Amino acid sequence: MPDFTPFTNRLLKNARHLRKWARRQGITCYRVYDADVPEFPLAVDVYEDCVHMAEYERKHHLSDDERVLWRSGCRQSVQEVFEVRPEKVFYKERRPQKGTTQYEKVAERRHEIEAHENGLRFWVNLSDYLDTGLFLDHRTTRQLFREKAEGKKVLNLFAYTGSFTVYAAAGGAASSLTIDLSNTYLDWAQRNLELNGLGGPQHRFLRADILQWLDQRPDEQFDLIILDPPTFSNSKKMTGILDVQRDHAHLINRVLARTSPGGTLLFSNNFRRFKLDEDAIQGADIRDISARTVPEDFRNKKIHACFEITRKLSWQQGT
Repeated sequence: MPDFTPFTNRLLKNARHLRKWARRQGITCYRVYDADVPEFPLAVDVYEDCVHMAEYERKHHLSDDERVLWRSGCRQSVQEVFEVRPEKVFYKERRPQKGTTQYEKVAERRHEIEAHENGLRFWVNLSDYLDTGLFLDHRTTRQLFREKAEGKKVLNLFAYTGSFTVYAAAGGAASSLTIDLSNTYLDWAQRNLELNGLGGPQHRFLRADILQWLDQRPDEQFDLIILDPPTFSNSKKMTGILDVQRDHAHLINRVLARTSPGGTLLFSNNFRRFKLDEDAIQGADIRDISARTVPEDFRNKKIHACFEITRKLSWQQGT
């Protein structure tokens, strides 16, 4: 079995620095470890007084019994470093995203807590899904979205639990439309908005296949849009298969047609080898803001790619 000392020591070092940093930032959920030591391929996140661990898929030579012991040792290290009881540690196995796996339940415990970020509150579920309901790597992107939202008509596509909508509403957005294919996540998004006292009829929620919706009501346009699609999706509820590397330019062009002249589209995805096809994107000015939007608690600076895309005032679709 491996020596757990390097893992424990790295956790201690990171935790000491990041606890102070998080307090200064008004953050109670942050990443403290991300496969820093190759022999321990884990992501470790703090959520309030709980710890969420996700094991990355890897090749290994451990027997089933040895793997159980290895995981137990990793959990024990986390419990000691963060001084938490076993029931406060949540452990998941993360595999490459395929189809709808990011939406599948892994438990029915519903261990839900309230997390705090930049003066806002969010419900996170630490037990039931691979993801908790709040993507920590987009904390800075959300803040940028809030800063741009005042007086704007906002659109949130592939909205998940609506965190960008909450930030936009907090930033003074005039209205918003939040679209996702899952009723579960749309309900969650509404609860997040209500948790912050930001609900109201100006904030609409729609369950729809985004690809189909983009072909409808082309007269409705938005001043500020967040487009954060999954890397790959073949949901049975969708009309087609979405591959973000293959389809992103076509998808962005369709969303730009929904963007007001001079309006802003923030486009992001988590495909680590993503390359933007700028030549295929029509009528827009593009700025790569990936480095600017990765928070300090993420060592992996390729955790996401993010672009600020501004529709040109003179562009007309089809020209």
